[in-house]
Amino acid sequence: MMKPQQPVGIIGYGTYIPRYRIAAREIARIWTDGQSGTPVEAKSVPGPDEDTITMSIEAARNALARAAIPASALGAVWIGSESHPYSVKPSGTVVADALGVGPWVSAADWEFACKAGSEALTAAMALVGSGMQRYALAIGADTAQGRPGDALEYTASAGAAALIVGPAEEALATVDATISYVTDTPDFYRRADRPYPVHGNRFTGEPAYFHQIQSAAGELLRQLGRTAADFTYAVFHQPNAKFPQAVAKRLGFTDRQIAPGLLSPQIGNTYSGAALIGLCAILDIAQPGDTIFMTTYGSGAGSDAYALTVTEAVLERRERAPLTATYLKRAVMIDYAIYAKWRGKLVMG
Repeated sequence: MMKPQQPVGIIGYGTYIPRYRIAAREIARIWTDGQSGTPVEAKSVPGPDEDTITMSIEAARNALARAAIPASALGAVWIGSESHPYSVKPSGTVVADALGVGPWVSAADWEFACKAGSEALTAAMALVGSGMQRYALAIGADTAQGRPGDALEYTASAGAAALIVGPAEEALATVDATISYVTDTPDFYRRADRPYPVHGNRFTGEPAYFHQIQSAAGELLRQLGRTAADFTYAVFHQPNAKFPQAVAKRLGFTDRQIAPGLLSPQIGNTYSGAALIGLCAILDIAQPGDTIFMTTYGSGAGSDAYALTVTEAVLERRERAPLTATYLKRAVMIDYAIYAKWRGKLVMG
């Protein structure tokens, strides 16, 4: 279990979810004549002018509005994603400049499949907790890819969450402890310069998602001396609607505890943003004194688990920026033809 030398917490948070959606049944209509089951109801789709960088900027602006600090106060801008627009050119520098952070800042891109955002969060905790910087911005954002007709195409979606880490005395939620668990488990991977990821087949599911999350979450609970019942809310990485509900039940959490942060049925799997957007949705409704348990997951594979406690500051700060529900409600449905055009699935010549 890891705790920073100086207590830290989240002083501002923000989300961004593209307005466009495609229904899972529309994808099934194309590839299975509508005969297959679907893992979610719909997924978010980035518009033609949206990518990981633009979504990160929008989410970060919301986080800065809640934190009520100038962008120039940030000591780090770190973006976790597996869909950075450039293979060689950092997203972090573009986002930092767009926000007006200034040149004297650490900017970097993090990668670890769907938990790249929480890797940035843990690093931000260390940077602030050590006293090297007062504030650090950690972002999880993705415009995920799925091969046409593949199971991933039904869920791979887009979205971003931004968390500003600062001293615990300024926090709207303190981050009390974290733990990381990783193994070499190739459940899902994409080789360099390949457009779509592939499955590791037998490594998916039990040896990957469930083992990693149960190991990290179970060990953090054990070292804290707490149980699932000690937390008001919980949120887990959500590659579909079924997995997070199943792993929550195994760990002892109830449907009521996970409901506010379970967004995959509505927007699919936002990869690096998935658990973090769920956390933001919980902070939108949480009350002072509530406790939150979050566990992320990234293929390859690993999980980061966190224990948080909500403070009085959340009541006043949450209204300074759009709530997650605002982004969920503004859905504009598109058909598969538009989706295929926007996502570059049509190869011309």
